[in-house]
Amino acid sequence: MATEGFGDIIGPMVVLMGAAVVAVPLFRRLGLGSVLGYFVAGMLVGPSLLGIFTDPASILHFSELGVVMFLFIIGLELRPQKLWAMRSQIFGLGLAQVATCIALLTIAASLVFSLPVERAFVAGAGFVMSSTAVIMSILQERGELASADGQKDVAILLFEDLMIVPLLALVAFLSPLTQSGGGGAQAVLIGLGALVLLILAGRYLLDPFFALIARARAREVLSAGALLVVLGSALLMEAAGLSMAMGSFLAGVMLSGSSYRHQIESDIEPFRGLLMGLFFLAVGMTLDLSVVMAEWPLLIAMLAVFVLVKAIGVYGVARAFGSGNLAALRRTSVFVQGGEFAFVLYSAAANGGLFTPRENALFSTVIILSMALTPLILIVAERVLQEEQSLDGVEEANGLKGQVLLIGFGRFGQIASQVLLLKGIEVSIIESNPNRIREAERFGFKIYYGDGTRLDILRASGAEEAEVIIVCTDDKRATSQIAELVLAEFPVAKLLVRSYDRGHALELRRMGVDYEIRETVESAYLMGGEGLRALGMAEEDIREGMEDIRIRDIERLAAQMQGGLRPAAGAEEKGPTPEPLARVRQLIYKEKKAS
Repeated sequence: MATEGFGDIIGPMVVLMGAAVVAVPLFRRLGLGSVLGYFVAGMLVGPSLLGIFTDPASILHFSELGVVMFLFIIGLELRPQKLWAMRSQIFGLGLAQVATCIALLTIAASLVFSLPVERAFVAGAGFVMSSTAVIMSILQERGELASADGQKDVAILLFEDLMIVPLLALVAFLSPLTQSGGGGAQAVLIGLGALVLLILAGRYLLDPFFALIARARAREVLSAGALLVVLGSALLMEAAGLSMAMGSFLAGVMLSGSSYRHQIESDIEPFRGLLMGLFFLAVGMTLDLSVVMAEWPLLIAMLAVFVLVKAIGVYGVARAFGSGNLAALRRTSVFVQGGEFAFVLYSAAANGGLFTPRENALFSTVIILSMALTPLILIVAERVLQEEQSLDGVEEANGLKGQVLLIGFGRFGQIASQVLLLKGIEVSIIESNPNRIREAERFGFKIYYGDGTRLDILRASGAEEAEVIIVCTDDKRATSQIAELVLAEFPVAKLLVRSYDRGHALELRRMGVDYEIRETVESAYLMGGEGLRALGMAEEDIREGMEDIRIRDIERLAAQMQGGLRPAAGAEEKGPTPEPLARVRQLIYKEKKAS
């Protein structure tokens, strides 16, 4: 029956999805990230272990569409004007990093592993081209894509994509089995022509195209049109020798100003997430464990040398272009791996006789291992960098004196402090985030570095002399620790504390703080009042309503303090769950109707 053949296809896919569903949440819970979870799941079902999939290369090629979708969505966020403004970063920072790292890796591979210069160059060039998929996933998980440093990372990746055609042309020129001639120059011209064609098509044809299909008033047609544009752009770039990711990115940029942008993004997003996961699964499948077992001493040496040398290059270029020590180290930890383009470059080198099959297998395995280790490198780097944050230009708290000691200068602390400062109150402010201190000083604030959970820091900050201590930290646990410490060591000072939620408010009240306020309660009251105002209600009625809710909330907290009500579902306090502060109109209407 036809369903038997269908089952042969669906069965392995079910196993693949099952492995991902188990591995990815597990690795995220362990703090190792989803990327490593996909790698391990792919390795498990690949030919080296369970052998459920015997041709991972074909899956890898198909799953590169995930990277294509990802770059398209990134392009939608960048208008052409913004991309043009990034040109100095793309051709300045990007060129400097790629050129420096290729030079360093070529020298290292030639000296350490005794490779001929041309082979060392290709090996180094492949490792320099970082993984777009890995880095974009990292930046998205961290929420850094729109940040200044995130934009620099994107600029570097874009330049690396532009280098694909020249590097392939160089491999063809260096390969003994390839006829040299004008093919390299011709390939570059074809690539440039395809770029110009795509830009012109995007500029003049895309909006009319989507306007035409939008008239059909069928969402699935618009989705099909979006996929057609993404895949067509990717196919054009691949045919011209450039990366598919570059084509989809440019298509996204061309559509960034379109009125259909948000609709297109929502249609593409589900495909992007699924195919990105499939890409990482396929990379895990391609890891040949027999090569790892047979050549592990050499692989470890190659991996260590390549990662270390590339890290030196990335860090040096970042510092040379004005990045601080912390930002340079963070970029280094993100870019230390090799990328998916290396598979293409090494395969071309092997086909041209520049690499032996053994060398191709070794270098490709090093790339896969570096991609798999990137999440672990990032975890270690973040912990080290968090512990050793640079305090350059930041003054530590010592011998401070003031009527008020304010701890924490985030969004909440910034506003609270200005009310006091406006009235001429002498306020000492400490904050544990050096970057936040530097940013505040740009606006004229004098903030001192200090961890409020430490008794010695509180003493150095003037807690013994302060009449009032205000805790504005945004970490619930740290806030409770500071409150407990202040109540025990500085009982004379009045203690005012920002609470996280209702349960935290009760915890602080039981400690004995003089005043606490939930961080969102007043703004929520104001928003509700503004809603009444928008409906045309009289100001007096609005004030009465807001005051009524305040009184009910205070009474509710008092009842909860006595143990009569739980603060929230799942909390430790026993008692009946509280009703809403104001009865819902629908319930009142039903009661009236019933009576």
